[in-house]
Amino acid sequence: MRHDSRALPFRTLIGNPSMSDRPATRLATRLSFLVAGFGIACWAPLVPFAKQRLAVDDGTLGLLLLCIGIGSVVAMLITGPLSSRYGSKPVILAGGFGLAVVLPVLTVAATPTTTALALLAFGAALGSIDVAMNVHAVEVERAADTPLMSGFHALFSIGGFAGATLMTFLLSLGVAPLLGTLFCSAIMIAAMAFAWPRLMTGAQGERGPLFVMPHGIVLLLAALAAATFLVEGAILDWSALLVTDGGLVTATKGGVGYMFFAVAMTAGRLVGDSITARIGDRSTLFWGGILAIAGFVLLLTAPLAAVAMAGFLLIGLGASNIVPVLFRTAGAQKAMPSALAVGAITTTGYAGILAGPAAIGFVSKAVGLHAAFWMVAALLCLVPLTARLVAGPRGG
Repeated sequence: MRHDSRALPFRTLIGNPSMSDRPATRLATRLSFLVAGFGIACWAPLVPFAKQRLAVDDGTLGLLLLCIGIGSVVAMLITGPLSSRYGSKPVILAGGFGLAVVLPVLTVAATPTTTALALLAFGAALGSIDVAMNVHAVEVERAADTPLMSGFHALFSIGGFAGATLMTFLLSLGVAPLLGTLFCSAIMIAAMAFAWPRLMTGAQGERGPLFVMPHGIVLLLAALAAATFLVEGAILDWSALLVTDGGLVTATKGGVGYMFFAVAMTAGRLVGDSITARIGDRSTLFWGGILAIAGFVLLLTAPLAAVAMAGFLLIGLGASNIVPVLFRTAGAQKAMPSALAVGAITTTGYAGILAGPAAIGFVSKAVGLHAAFWMVAALLCLVPLTARLVAGPRGG
């Protein structure tokens, strides 16, 4: 079976193609991805501070991180199908503004209980915007009649780099975490306010059941998305502790690893559409997976900070275009309606990035954080092993 990223059935989901393909609508879609990446990345450098403030161990921290996953998955199950049927604009706005409001709360929650509640709300906001912006992106891409998904996801990566860099920079200057998050929240609010009138309005999705379980090739795509997003979640939530506990960097610079990862992810996605068109989906999946696995090996055996940072770069480059290819393949498959397939893959994939790191906390408590990261690398081996099945013998 061959899934051609250039053979998507564009325009089949569009109620008003002229509105969907406006440059302003593309810009608003990019801003949505930017805000989502920026918001979650601002949390990454704050994890060691939260652990210290609450005086909890890795296992308890894993339980707290699980609250992000629970909030996100619940929100995805509710908002994903609804945004597909009734329109994604209100969900995008609620999620984007919600991230901006809850982020500062994460720096002042004084007990594990209040932190858990704040993380539940943070996860719900993130889950809502993550699903809705991907539904919106599929509609815009199809109206444009050209691949745009890697470019949209590049903005998520740019947001991730900007958020981690800015927060790490502010913390390094001695700015209090609360003041730093208030500044970052103001940026997110301004971006969402600008995008508000430029997002598509109204129902755009396919008619059908609100809830559906993935099946056929979509089930495999969802599993690969979950595995790949788990890699990003592991880097986001645990890389700071990995490099600081290993004595490679100081606590105030714990977010540097994620910064390198985000830079590489951004660079890979900015050229992702042209790379896929040149070498095909199968090669993109296969060699991307191999490169990311090599990066994990380098990171986990690194004796020096510089070597570890090179590992972060390889992981980011390798993983950068796996998810966009999976989304495009979901649009081309025939096992189930494409809008529902995209929703299922989004929900399953982001469950990996949000709920998976909580599991890493439990594994870390039992066998250590390094061993947990080795398990993540082993799980990523599924991508190159199944590339031929997903994309076909040529995978063009």
